[in-house]
Amino acid sequence: MGFPTRINHFLSFLLIFCSFCWGVSSVNDSITSTRFIRDSQTISSSNGDFKLGFFSPQNSTHRYVGIWYLSQTYIIWTANRDQPLINDSSGVLKIHKDGNLVVLNGENRVMWSTNMSASATNTTAQLDNSGNLILRDVSSLTTLWDTFTHPADIAVPSMKIASNRITGEKIEYVSWKSSSDPSSGYFTGSLERLDAPEVFFWYNKTKPYWRTGPWNGRVFLGSPRMLTEYLYGWRFEPNDNGTAYLTYNFEKPAMFGILTITPRGTLKLVEFLNRTIFLDFEVDQNECDFYGKCGPFGSCDNSTVPICSCFEGFEPRKPEEWNSKNWTNGCVRNVALNCGKLRNVSEKVEEDGFLEYHNMKVPDFSERSDGDQEKCGADCLANCSCLAYAYDSYIGCMYWSRDLIDLQKFPNGGVDLFIRVPSQLLHAASGGGKGRKYKVLIIGIMGAIGALATAISAYLLWRKFTPKHKGSVLQDEISGKKKEITTKLEELPLFKFEKLANATDNFHFGNMLGKGGFGPVYKGHLENGQEIAVKRLSKTSGQGLEEFMNEVVVISKLQHRNLVRLLGCCIEGEEQMLVYEFMPNKSLDSFLFDPLQRKVLDWKKRFNIIEGIARGILYLHRDSRLRIIHRDLKASNILLDDDMNPKISDFGLARIVRGGNDDEANTKRVVGTYGYMPPEYAMEGIFSEKSDVYSFGVLLLEIVSGRRNTSFHNDEQSLSLVGFAWRLWNEGNIITIIDQEIWDPVFEKSMLKCIHIGLLCVQELTKERPSISTVVLMLISEITHLPPPKQVAFVQKQNCQSSESSQKSQFNSNNNVTLSEVQGR
Repeated sequence: MGFPTRINHFLSFLLIFCSFCWGVSSVNDSITSTRFIRDSQTISSSNGDFKLGFFSPQNSTHRYVGIWYLSQTYIIWTANRDQPLINDSSGVLKIHKDGNLVVLNGENRVMWSTNMSASATNTTAQLDNSGNLILRDVSSLTTLWDTFTHPADIAVPSMKIASNRITGEKIEYVSWKSSSDPSSGYFTGSLERLDAPEVFFWYNKTKPYWRTGPWNGRVFLGSPRMLTEYLYGWRFEPNDNGTAYLTYNFEKPAMFGILTITPRGTLKLVEFLNRTIFLDFEVDQNECDFYGKCGPFGSCDNSTVPICSCFEGFEPRKPEEWNSKNWTNGCVRNVALNCGKLRNVSEKVEEDGFLEYHNMKVPDFSERSDGDQEKCGADCLANCSCLAYAYDSYIGCMYWSRDLIDLQKFPNGGVDLFIRVPSQLLHAASGGGKGRKYKVLIIGIMGAIGALATAISAYLLWRKFTPKHKGSVLQDEISGKKKEITTKLEELPLFKFEKLANATDNFHFGNMLGKGGFGPVYKGHLENGQEIAVKRLSKTSGQGLEEFMNEVVVISKLQHRNLVRLLGCCIEGEEQMLVYEFMPNKSLDSFLFDPLQRKVLDWKKRFNIIEGIARGILYLHRDSRLRIIHRDLKASNILLDDDMNPKISDFGLARIVRGGNDDEANTKRVVGTYGYMPPEYAMEGIFSEKSDVYSFGVLLLEIVSGRRNTSFHNDEQSLSLVGFAWRLWNEGNIITIIDQEIWDPVFEKSMLKCIHIGLLCVQELTKERPSISTVVLMLISEITHLPPPKQVAFVQKQNCQSSESSQKSQFNSNNNVTLSEVQGR
């Protein structure tokens, strides 16, 4: 045989071999009528993220067929969970002659099947890039069965929990029995109450164990601890055939999540970023989370002892049981409702009313209708079977006509619940300061008219005392904003100038708490003894006027335990003042950077401050009626109450934004404080939620280290605390940045985690920074894996001349950009 002939044979062999290899690789994600999986084999999704094969759980020799993500540590679906192969490694997963996908044991007996009723003799099963195993008819490519509609205990992005209100069919999730036993466990998750949908966990499929509360399109109203990353990307989608779906997904392709019903009946989220664990968080229950803990008309509050109590107008149904902490029989009314009583000439019966309870988990079995809050109360009063109502701006009106069950009082979150009570109880409650009286519709209308008259009077008084001459600073600068400020006057209490002057001893210098670009802040005492802080706009500050207007617009709509509370305002003549609750411990910087006072802030207090600030920002970004970017977060704008709880203040530079999570805005006027500004804002005027995240990261590093971000001007290698921390991180010596006043080996792990989170927040690229919701999860959970931080901002040291030249060049290139450093009190 000649040389050319041998070459031709070799090339032919190579072509055949490559064709064979291509054929094998092309079906590596599929099972066909001629290709099956033995115990030792697997198939993989084309992206390599998912595998299908046999596995054994930890501490078990039983064999199961499952799908896992990255490794067998993360099993996301199990086929024969209730019929394992016991001491049998000869199992096979194959297409049966009837078209079903089956698991066979070593004796060729069917241990599990897809159990399709439709006949399809030519089928194929493919593992796709989302982790879904899909059984299709080869000829029509119709999906016959898939794992996403037949889940086990885990949901991954694009999976659904569903319920059909007509047929009752559901897509449910069932926990493992234990960490070593995948068989159907004790807890089942299902979608219920489709008018106001919520997820229920059932014990043994019949007894309600806990519930999330209604989904309002943003949050589950009965699960405030499930804010943050649990809820972003969730969607509720009803369709025309009566089926409603609740799904979750991630906008970023690099994100992946595994949501599990654990064998303990809790919910666990493991989140991955670029195939690396980013979060590992479990929502543990407390006693009040268990369904119906305090029985009908009983309220559960985990912060009180005992945890169960009856509402006003109710008493324990069985006092002896109640006193022995058996609360299941709940409470009963001790005064009957007036609604429905017979009336005659000699008898006059007043209408029922409502007592209001804040931050409540709404009861089970709600009915809903459209309408505003006033209509909710009026409709409930008109119906004698209506026992309570609540209003949510996304859901509308919710009513209850049966015993109120599974109520819980939260420290924050939830909704305002209005419980129907007889009129005589309303009088007693208003006299004793318990609850709030909500009158009948006609009285409400009279109150609305009175409020309108008050607002008009306030507006006229303001006009009367406003200077009319053109030279007036107030008249010139406020002329285009009259409508806005008068609208705010309707919502805020008005203080007379004389009253505030008396409260502050005529704005005596000794009562001054601080001074910023807006003007001074004074401590005052009202006639009733209440302490206040009065923010007085400087007459020479045009910028301060804009901040004043903005602060009225923004903070009048906010209410959160970690935000300073606005009590009212004063507008008389050229005076504009805001009245706040007084914070006796002043601002965070007065403790943190004081050589003596810093000792007061031990690590527990500092961590509480860190978490409180993060929750306050989370409220601004996600949970308030508005979506707000603060833009001036710094230590001097964090006030401390009696118990050293933090309250974010100074909303003069805040901006209300609308749109999705990743929206950015651009401003021609860059305002704020150098050192806390991210590069995209300081250099380009671009701000977003990630701007506040950056500022929080700087704050976090300051709190852990006890050093100002700007205290490194003389350091030859670092421009700031951020740069210094980054250098130490890369040198593996980050522990030395911890304030020696607070260092304690017991808390070292917590301190290092906070530094790690801080560096993640101050990364140079906006997209690399976590959302504030992720930050909260990192802080409150026992996360063992955090992604390594990438390049942080403002690291390289510049000399003053080059820095000034750079800034000058930048601002000259954009004549409308200005930079203002606004120092807080």
